[in-house]
Amino acid sequence: MSRVGANIIANYLGQGWASLMSIAFVPLYIRYLGMESFGLIGFFAVMQAWLPLIDMGITPTLNREMARFTAGAHTAQSIRNLLRSLEVVCFSLAGLITLAVWSASGYLAHTWIRNQQLPDEVVAQAIAIFAVVLALRLCEGIYRGALIGLQRQIWFNSVNAGLATLRHGGVVLLLAWGFPTIQAFFIWQGVSSLITVCVFAIKLYRSLPETTCPASISRRALTEVRHFASGMVGITFLALLLTQVDKLLLARLLPLATFGYYALAATIAGVVFMLVGPITQSVYPRMVELVTMDDRESLITIYHQSAQIVTALTAPVVLLLVFFAKGIVFMWSGDVHLAENAAPILSVLVVGTFLNGLMHIPYLLQIAHGWTRLAIQVNTVAVMILVPAILWLVPIYGPVGAAWIWVALNSGYVIVAVQLMHRRLIPSEKRRWYFADVLPPIITCLSVMLMANLIQPNSYENRISWLGFLFFVGSIGLVGSSLSSNLLRARLLSMAGIGLTHLKRKV
Repeated sequence: MSRVGANIIANYLGQGWASLMSIAFVPLYIRYLGMESFGLIGFFAVMQAWLPLIDMGITPTLNREMARFTAGAHTAQSIRNLLRSLEVVCFSLAGLITLAVWSASGYLAHTWIRNQQLPDEVVAQAIAIFAVVLALRLCEGIYRGALIGLQRQIWFNSVNAGLATLRHGGVVLLLAWGFPTIQAFFIWQGVSSLITVCVFAIKLYRSLPETTCPASISRRALTEVRHFASGMVGITFLALLLTQVDKLLLARLLPLATFGYYALAATIAGVVFMLVGPITQSVYPRMVELVTMDDRESLITIYHQSAQIVTALTAPVVLLLVFFAKGIVFMWSGDVHLAENAAPILSVLVVGTFLNGLMHIPYLLQIAHGWTRLAIQVNTVAVMILVPAILWLVPIYGPVGAAWIWVALNSGYVIVAVQLMHRRLIPSEKRRWYFADVLPPIITCLSVMLMANLIQPNSYENRISWLGFLFFVGSIGLVGSSLSSNLLRARLLSMAGIGLTHLKRKV
C-alpha cells in the first residue's frame, strides 16, 4: 500500500473516532446543560473557527514547509529555526487572544448574546474561560499542521483519537458526576487542550533530525515564507467570513435557543468536512512533493483519484441528510422536538457544505502551486454578497434563509471557480473533473435515495428501525457511488482481484 493510501486509512480511523466523539455526546450536552448553554458552545465553536485567521497563516505555512522538508527543500537546521520562529509568533498571538476575549467577555454577554435563561454573569464567566481554551487550541494547530506535513499521520491519528476521547467523553463524566455547568464544560476543554499541546510538541521535536546548533529565532526564515503566509492569511480571512460570518450574525439576530438549533444543524452538516478532511490531509503533502519535483503526470493522477474519493464518500451521506434529516436527528438524539426544529435547516445547509467540500481538492492543487490569488479574488466577491444577503433574508426567513444563502454561494464556486482554476493549472482536465469525478457518484446516489424515500419508516417512535433503514440505504449508496467512479472502481476491483488470488494460493 502506498504511503498516501496508508495515511488516508489512518486519517479515517483516527479522525473518524475523533469526529464520532465530538458528535456522539451532543445530545448529552443538551440534556445536562440545556439548549441555551449548547448555543453558547456553538458560539465558542464559531470563535474557534476564526483561529486559522488569527494564526496569520502559520499553520498552513508550517504544514507546507514540513512537506517541502521531506522533499529536500530544507536542511534540519533551517526547518528547526523556522519552527522556533513561528512558535514565538504563535505563543505571542495566543496571549493576545486570551487578553482580548477575556476583556470583551462582559460586553459579549450583555450586548451580543441574546440569552433568556442563563444569567449574564454566567455567560460572561464562560466566555472568559473559553478565552484560555481558544489560545491553547491555537497552539495545538501549529503542532498538528507540522506533524501532518511530515506525514506522521498514523501516529497522529492514534494519539488524537485518545485525546478526543479524553476531551469529549471526559467532560460528559464531569457533567454527569455533579458539575452540570457551562463553566465546568469549558474548564475541562482547557485542561484537555493543554495536555494535547504538550504531547504534540514533544512528538514533533523528536520527529525532526538532531542538529549541532540549537534552534533559534530566524528573521531570514520568516522572510522566506512571508509571501505564502500572507496569501494564506487573505484566503483564510475570506474563507472564514464565508463559513462563519453567518453564525456570528445569527448569534446576534436570533434568540440563543434558536441559534442553538442552527449550530446543531451546522454540527451535523460538518460531517461532510470530517469525511473530506482525512483525504485532504493525506493528499496535500504529496501534492506539494510532486509540484516540487515537477511530476505533472503523477500530480494529475492523484488529483482525480482524490476528487473521486471525496465525491464517492460524501455523496451518500449528504443525500441521506437531505432526504431523511428528521429521521437522522431523531435516531441520533431520540428527541422528536429537536428533530422537527433542526431538520429543515439541516437538509438545506448540508447541500452547501457538500458543494464546498467538492472544492477542497481543486483548492489544494492551487495552494500546492503556491497560487493564492484566485481564492482571494473569488472569496472577496462571495463575501460582498454574503453579508448583505444574511442581513436581508434572515429577518424574513430565519435560519433556513441563511442556509439557502450558503447553498447559492457554494454553487457559484463549483460553477465559476473550478473553471478558472483548471484553465490555468490543468486546462485539459476540467471536463474530466465534472463528468468523471463529480457527477456519476451524485447521480447514482440520488437514484438510490429517491427509491428509498418510498420505503422509509412512517413514524418517529422507534430509533432502531431508523438506524437499520439508514444503514441499509447508506450502504447501497456508498457501494453505488464507489462503483460509478472509474478510478475508484478500478482500484477496488484490483484490490478484490489481489485478495482472491491470495486466497486461492492459501487454499
